[in-house]
Amino acid sequence: MVRLRDLAELVRAPAALSVPGDVIAGAAAGRALGPGTAGLACSSVCLYWAGMAANDWADRDLDAAERPERPIPSGRVRPGEALAVATGLTVAGLAVAGLTGGRRALAIAAPLAAAVWTYDLAAKNTRAGPLLMAVCRGLDVLLGATSSPAPAPPGCSLVGALPAALTIAAHTYLLTELSRAETTGTTPARPATTLAATLALATTVAVPPASGPAQGALAGWYAVQFGRSQARAVAEPSAARVRDAVAAGIVSLPALQGALAARSGAPRAGVVLAALVPLARRLARKVSPT
Repeated sequence: MVRLRDLAELVRAPAALSVPGDVIAGAAAGRALGPGTAGLACSSVCLYWAGMAANDWADRDLDAAERPERPIPSGRVRPGEALAVATGLTVAGLAVAGLTGGRRALAIAAPLAAAVWTYDLAAKNTRAGPLLMAVCRGLDVLLGATSSPAPAPPGCSLVGALPAALTIAAHTYLLTELSRAETTGTTPARPATTLAATLALATTVAVPPASGPAQGALAGWYAVQFGRSQARAVAEPSAARVRDAVAAGIVSLPALQGALAARSGAPRAGVVLAALVPLARRLARKVSPT
């Protein structure tokens, strides 16, 4: 039997705190916040965890050399068990999306699941890897816009959520590009480039259309949380520093999602999302989110 602790490590359980905010930011931007948002967030978490398990199954030979402490190479989780977890969570994620948002939700969730598996099995170590991971997160944001509490013209909610999706996709691209050096280290140029792009992204989110002070404050907090760790990696671009920066990029994402929700007129939802950052950081000390 797989222990709960090992399963949590396999799916990077604490990192899932960065996932519901995609759906909430997309729902807020698409004017679709409602009872269905919670169901779509659950679907999103299932697909995220599926991707983490599939990632470790696909990387089991590489991890045996580079990260032997991970669940599969350490023998705590068998490869077949990891694959079964990934498959089961994928099916669960699609089922919950369909039950919550019907065909509109499945029209986003199905390509999202396909993109997750394509990244893990084929694209991760290619030049297309960061771009495909960005597509995954962008689709996750659009998923939130597929359950509107009121009838809307076809595509209306998705169009409204597109800027938020592009913002989260940009963050994900930067994070994934940085993560490519988390086992080898890099030169200062890589974290310096992602740091500059992170600050530009936060500035873009903080400026008009402004809906109140929460938008700018949350965007600034995101920039500090993620930017500070990248600055350390610039000064010392070792593998450990890069991993720390990647972890910070994961756990600080709710602050960016909160800023986007506030920008779309849902400041309370934005503040609640940002409140997950300290919890995610604390949990990340127990189970690595990378």
